[in-house]
Amino acid sequence: MVVVEDDPFPRLIQVILDPDTPAARVAAFSHFFAHELPDFTGWCKRLRTRLKRLHPADVRLVPDQAGLLAGLAGATAVVTESLAVGKQEIAAAGGTLRIVQKYGTVLSGIDTASCGRAGIRVLTLRRRANISCAEHAFGLMLALARKIPLSNSQVHAGGWQMKAVAPIHRLRGRVLGLVGFGRIPQLVAPKAKAFGLRVLAHDPFVPAAVFTAAGVEPAGFSELLGISDYVSIHTPLAPQTRGLFGADVFARMKPTAYLVNTARGPIVNEAALASALDAGRLAGAALDVFEHEPRVDPRLLALPNVVLTPHIGSAEVELRARMAAVVVDNILAVLAGRRPPNCANPEVYG
Repeated sequence: MVVVEDDPFPRLIQVILDPDTPAARVAAFSHFFAHELPDFTGWCKRLRTRLKRLHPADVRLVPDQAGLLAGLAGATAVVTESLAVGKQEIAAAGGTLRIVQKYGTVLSGIDTASCGRAGIRVLTLRRRANISCAEHAFGLMLALARKIPLSNSQVHAGGWQMKAVAPIHRLRGRVLGLVGFGRIPQLVAPKAKAFGLRVLAHDPFVPAAVFTAAGVEPAGFSELLGISDYVSIHTPLAPQTRGLFGADVFARMKPTAYLVNTARGPIVNEAALASALDAGRLAGAALDVFEHEPRVDPRLLALPNVVLTPHIGSAEVELRARMAAVVVDNILAVLAGRRPPNCANPEVYG
């Protein structure tokens, strides 16, 4: 039996493995993948031919932490995106649990040490959505610069007035500040440079040679805040970055600057952001991630200079199908005695 967190895309695992999946869910996924997988039924059948040891399987969807605890008895594998797996969950499985598959690479909430002591393999899944995330970050910046969402709503409402969306500034000659310079912002940088922006980045963990190779100027955090027209967040969520963008940071940014966050919601204090926007201390913001998802600060919802998207930076139809296939292949590998890639606690193999 496989326990899967009831999240929109991990549910595809149920469609692949469980013949008792509701017909409406199968039809919904078939419709969703209609363009990329026009023969969705055939794709599922071909995938199942190499999963004979795993298919058919009882796949149990659980909505929350309490549901996970209640549904673990007898489970062989758990697939989780945000739910925690620790000593309590391991005990609840009753000794049958062999695999914890994280639907991503961040292992927050997974007690790898306890899993290792119990002989449970903890596996990660690289989403490989860097290109999509970079495109989305730059798309949000374009939306802010050209005021596309505001203009769109004006026309839909019957309006046709330039003054309603003025002023609009071109990107060429402006300054983009990247907070963090890992793989995703390294893909954002050439897009920005192609539009004629000067690109700065702050990341104390990246060697100088990486900045040089990318044609990006390294900058201190305060320096970046003070001169950037667009500040795009790409740093991981850690104790030192939680709430990093609060009232103090907004006060150091230019009042004409725009903020873009496609990294992690809690890096930005939404109440402080709303206050800064209300007071005119920032020109606007675009967020794909939120401090308390899916709840959004009501003041942000009411502001015309704020662009909001529902955490879709990594959304990519082709990627979703591949991810589900990799997860079931990983589970099969462990059951067959093979070592799957991306094992976070390799000590279980001795």
